[in-house]
This record gives sequence, structure tokens and C-alpha cells, in this order.
Amino acid sequence: MDFNSGGANELHNNQFYQCEENKPLLGEMSEGNNNTKLSAGPCKRSLHHCSSGGMRYKLLHEGDIQVCVVKHPRTFLSKILTSKFLRRWEPHHLTLTDSSLTSATPTGYMEASLSYSSIEDLQLLSWDNAPKYCVQLSFPGGTVLLQVTSAIILKGSQWRSKKIYKYRKVLNNPSRWDVVLKEIKALVDMALTSPLQDESIHQAPLHIISTLLAENANLSTQDHENIIVAIAPLLENNHPPPDLCEFFCKHCRERPRSMVVIEVFTPVVQRILKHNMDFGKCPRLRLFTQEYILALNELNAGMEVVKKFVHSMHGPTGQCPHPRVLPNLVAVCLAAIYSCYEEFINSRDNSPSLKEIRNGCQQQNERKPPMPLRLLRPEPPTPPPPEILVELERNNNSANTRRKGGPSGGDSEPNLIDCLLVSPAVNILSIQLPAQADRVLGCFALILKMLSDYDDWRPALASLLQPIPFPKEALAHAKFTKELKYVIQRFAEDPRQEVHSCLLSVRSGKDGWFQLYSPGGVACDDDGELFASMVHILMGSCYKTKKFLLSLAENKLGPCMLLALRGNQTMVEILCLMLEYNIIENKDTQLQIISTLESTQVGLRMYEQLCDRQRELKELQRKGGPTRLTLPSKSTDADLARLLSSGSFGNLENLSLAFTNVTSACAEQLIKLPSLKQLNLWSTQFGDAGLRLLSEHLACLQVLNLCETPVTDAGLLALSSMKSLCSLNMNSTKLTADTYEDLKAKLPNLKDVDVRYTEAW
Repeated sequence: MDFNSGGANELHNNQFYQCEENKPLLGEMSEGNNNTKLSAGPCKRSLHHCSSGGMRYKLLHEGDIQVCVVKHPRTFLSKILTSKFLRRWEPHHLTLTDSSLTSATPTGYMEASLSYSSIEDLQLLSWDNAPKYCVQLSFPGGTVLLQVTSAIILKGSQWRSKKIYKYRKVLNNPSRWDVVLKEIKALVDMALTSPLQDESIHQAPLHIISTLLAENANLSTQDHENIIVAIAPLLENNHPPPDLCEFFCKHCRERPRSMVVIEVFTPVVQRILKHNMDFGKCPRLRLFTQEYILALNELNAGMEVVKKFVHSMHGPTGQCPHPRVLPNLVAVCLAAIYSCYEEFINSRDNSPSLKEIRNGCQQQNERKPPMPLRLLRPEPPTPPPPEILVELERNNNSANTRRKGGPSGGDSEPNLIDCLLVSPAVNILSIQLPAQADRVLGCFALILKMLSDYDDWRPALASLLQPIPFPKEALAHAKFTKELKYVIQRFAEDPRQEVHSCLLSVRSGKDGWFQLYSPGGVACDDDGELFASMVHILMGSCYKTKKFLLSLAENKLGPCMLLALRGNQTMVEILCLMLEYNIIENKDTQLQIISTLESTQVGLRMYEQLCDRQRELKELQRKGGPTRLTLPSKSTDADLARLLSSGSFGNLENLSLAFTNVTSACAEQLIKLPSLKQLNLWSTQFGDAGLRLLSEHLACLQVLNLCETPVTDAGLLALSSMKSLCSLNMNSTKLTADTYEDLKAKLPNLKDVDVRYTEAW
């Protein structure tokens, strides 16, 4: 074939890409589950059929080519004429359409298009001493020769040849299923041995078989399994089409213990999870994956088999090599969990609104029947709906009581977590799922727990679950929130900020996991233990410590005091910090906090330490003392603390710690210097944590020298709140260009900047 149309039509000869090695779980499952008896018979066909070796070629749909037509001679004269015209080759620009081979210039040999359905045979010819080949297409009454420059076989985008039409005709009119199965195997072999490297070569047989199965729904179970085993080699490197996914889903539901589910479907689902890019465009692939996992859960070993499958998707190393596996698994879990509450979600129009739930379901007699939510008292119970029942039990004496301070009017939807909080008017909020939905919920909630156990997956998982992606009905379901609590605990225990920061809301006014599992939240079932651990990890990493304390004082002061009263050390520390940073302005509240601290041994000890620090702080901040101070080289954090506690430094404006051994820990002492305007930290080990603390308390600082310190963007960004800075030395730090531009934009008084030997230089 002589292609002269340039780079767009350039032919690329590519070596055959070997199939990705799939590792079904059959062997592992058999070893770990000796009692499992799978009912399907042994597969009669290898599931990892490999095509013969050789060159593989990409499929072109158009190009310039030399064409010659030889008609079958009927007389001696026509034979002579045929010999004469055999020497004449016509150049044509051919295009492979859906049904025929056409020329851009319909003249000469190609005056009429050549229909694929009329092709009787297709062969590759060559002759000696010439680097040319011919594709011979046999038609009734003649032969068409297509001259090519390399051994390429031309077929259409839907594998257009006489053979594919023959298979479609045979399989669309089945008579004997033993013959049909034989033809399916031949069709699969033909696709696997084709030298063309094109998706349509494998998709055409799958679509034919998908149509066959859709039109013959009454096949026996054995026929189903035989067909699935026959097409298994095609599925190793191709997603099943939508209709075939429906058929696979049905088989998973009806015969979850079949050997076919494990041996054939496992590599197919593995490929889907590794390579699928968007379940929104192919939702049936997601549904098939969901049904496959549920089928694994039906085996004797149950979730142990599912756990092995999840582990096989992650891989044996610490890092999963397939970036699409986690988001695809999470998408499947979210869709499955949503389906458990789907009927109730669809009936929301006839249920009490969230605002009414919050206010005790007032005006219940105006509600239209049937209601998926029902009141247990004072009215007699009504028969539960067949699928999902949400029950509300309320106090007789507070039926019309509104939450104190709650909205008294307006049609705006209340906050999600507020809607689910158990108010004085609502004592019990429980959801009862049918047995099948309950099993689905348990399976996929447990998968989320498994995903959170992998260190490399946890940051992405936390990001995928922020903001909260579950329906409010799931968040009101005690079983679901109890299962999900393990995931939230794993987030809270993770030391990485990108993980545990996802516990907070994404924006102001939008509640997150932190609010859901805090005391008073609908998911809190542990008297605030998880809440305390979340506060501890967030306080340890969040550089907006003062802001975070303010939010706790405004929204969670009661729970903090209750936990401190019970001796929780984290909450005792929180209350002490609130007093130390003057977070609480109300005197009565301050006295109540002090009483709370003095009621426990640990609280009393920390409060006494706070009082000692406050006395030192008052002494330190008295007027008088030097205005400039330079510490000797090699001084430590302890040396600085000892020096500052020995006298009055209320007037200190210039402090040099250059070439000392101080670290970020000394920031606790530096923030006690209210008049400090110039700070020199050149060549110290002062890091990001110290910068974050300085940025909160030393608002008057004007000159800061961080030359040759280990600070990074994470700490330098905190300086954007220090509006008084006019001189900043970041020479030889890990400053990046983006952070430098951000600082320049947010620090209007910054005049003198040194960024030499940084990325921003």
C-alpha cells in the first residue's frame, strides 16, 4: 500500500503488545477456603489464551493505494483483455466506511463501492524479488488487488469482512447451541489471531455475543457458563460492552458461588478497576464490579475473600502501582451504599422535611400518606413500608418545642449535621434496612475500612470523602456511622496533615466529619473519645491554633468542659490554652472553666502550671529592661528560657539568636515578648512550627532574618498574616517561587527581601 498523505496517514508497524498478566484469586481462595464448594464444572478452555506471535499493525481507515481489478474471464477474448489490463494499476484514495470500501475519486476500477458483505475471501499475496505485497479481495465475478508496501491486512473499523458477517448471521439465528458454542469459539480465535491492533477487532465479537445473549434469555445455566468461558480470552484486554455487563451482573446475582465468577470475572474486574477512567460514562461497568464483589461476599469465607481481592488490587508493595484503583473502588462503594437508602431518598417528598425533624416533626397531621417516617408516640404505629423504615420517637411534653436559639422562620435548608442532631424534641432516630440492603451496606462499609488501612491510599481516600459524600439518611443510620467510625479513627491517627485536615469542613458553615463525630453529633457513641483524639491531632498540626481554639470555644465548649471534667488530658490542655490565650472573654465562663480544671488531679496540676507561667509572663512584660539582646553562640532553648525568666524584658525590641542552637521550641518563649520588632534567627534550627506560632502572636514584628534555616513553604506561608513585616531574609532556604509571589502580594509593607540561593532567586 503506497501511502503518500503525510504524517496523518503514516503507518506504524508496532510489535504485538503482550496481554497484561492477570492473577485470578482462585488459587488463593481455594487455599484459604477449603470448605467452599463451587458448583460450576471445570473450565474446558484456557482462560489466558494467548495469540500467536508475530507483528501487530495499527488499523488505518483511509489512505492512498494502487488498485487493480481482475474479472473472471468468460471467453478467450475476455481472457486476453484481462491480461492486458492486469498491467494497469490505478491510484485511489480509499476510505473504509461502515459498510463498504470507497474511493475519493469514483472512476475506473473503483467507480462503484465494494461492499464488505460481498467479500468472499481475503488473502495476502507476494511475489519474489519485489518488496511489494497485495491484499487479494475475492468478489463474485472477479478479484480486487490492493498493492501495499508492507504486509498489512485491511479491515474496517468494525472488523469488516465476509467472515464477521458470516458469524453475525449464524449467531443471530441459532438453532443448535452446541453449534453456536463452536462458532463462538471460532469467532474468538479469529479475533485473537488477527494481526490488526485495533479495539474494534475484539469489540465486534463481544457485541455479537452480547446481542445473542440479550435475544435468548432462556438459556440454561450451563449454556451461560460455557459462553462466558468461551469469550474469556477476549475480556483479558477489553472492557465488556454494556449489554454483556448486564448479563454478567445477572450471573453474579443468580450463581455467586459459580467457578466462573472467580476464574473468569476476577481478571475482568481487575482490569476495570485498573484502567477505567470514568464510571459516569459507563455505569454498567461499576454495577458489574459491585455485583462481583457481592458475589465474593457470598462465599463461605465471606469478607476474607473480599479482603484478598482488595489486597490483590493494591499489590504486595507499600505503594499501589495503579493510580485508578482507589478512586474506582471508592466510586463503587459510594454507589452501593447510596443504593441501600435509595428508596427512602426517592420518597423524601412525602416525608417530614429536615427542618421539621429538627423541630420535632410539627404539624404531622398535614402530612400526605404514605410516610416513610412515622411517629411512635403519641399516635399508634402504622405498618412499616416494605423496604425502608425511619422511626422517630419524641417526648410527649415537648412535641412542639423548638431548639433554643434555632431559626424561627424561613424556608432555608438547615445544616446537614444540625438536621440530624438529636434535639430535645427528638430522642431516637433509627433507620431499619431490609436484609439484602443491610448485607450490601456491611460489605461495602467494610471495604472502606480496608482501604483506610493502606498508608499510601489514606491521603487520597480522605480527600475523596471530603466533603461528606453520603446521603443524610446514611448519616442518620447508627450501623453505618458505627462502621465508618473506624475510617475516621484512621484519619485522626494519621500524622500527615493532608489526611487529618480532611476531618474538618471544606468551608465555613459546611460541617465535616469532625462535627459529625463530636459530642452532640448524631454519630457520637463513645462519650467523645474520638472527638478528643481528633482535637489532639488537629491542635498538634494546625498552624491556625488560635483560630481553631476560637471555633472550639464558640461551638464545642460544653463538650470540651465535660470531657475535661472526666479527666481527659487533651481537653484539660485545651481549656488551659483558652485561658492562656484569652480566648474566653466572659468572666463567668472563665470561672466555670477554672472550677472544671480544679475538679480533677490532672486539671489542677496543669492549671497551677498555667498560673506559674502567667506570673512569669506578667513579670516578663513589665516595663523596663534592655531594648537589645544577643545570645552567645551555641545557646540552646533552655538557655533562652532561663535568661528570659531571670529579669524584665518588656521593652525588648531587638533579639539576635544568630548561630545558636535554638529550635522551634523557643517560640513558646518568644511570643511572650510583646514589644519585639526585630528577630534574627540566622543559621539556627528554627523551623516551620515555630514560624506558625510567631505569626499568631507577634503581630508587631517588622524585621525577620531566616537565612540558612530549615523553614519551608509550609511555614513561610504563615508569615502572610504578619502585616507589619518590612524586612525579610529568606536566603538559602527552601522557598519556592510561588510562595514568594504569594508573600509579596499579602505583605504590603515588605520592602527589603533577600531570596538569594532559593528557587525564587
